[in-house]
Amino acid sequence: MPTEPKPDPRFDDFLFLQAQNAGLFLGQLPHPATGQTSLNLRAARSVLDSLEMLAAKTAGNLTIHEQKLLDAALANIRSLYQKNA
Repeated sequence: MPTEPKPDPRFDDFLFLQAQNAGLFLGQLPHPATGQTSLNLRAARSVLDSLEMLAAKTAGNLTIHEQKLLDAALANIRSLYQKNA
């Protein structure tokens, strides 16, 4: 019988950081130094690609909470990216 993966508190922090970066690159958050918003689709695509790769590589190895968080981050970032692409 498979055991539940052990949670890693760093995973949530990592996902929040990546989502924040995507929000910055997609003009949803102001740049901390300038206070201005801007669009950088190349950087946003890089974040999205990285999270998609992470999802593929960690399939079956995440806790339920981690999987839901990753799925939500991917859905939100994909939606924002598609609106701006």
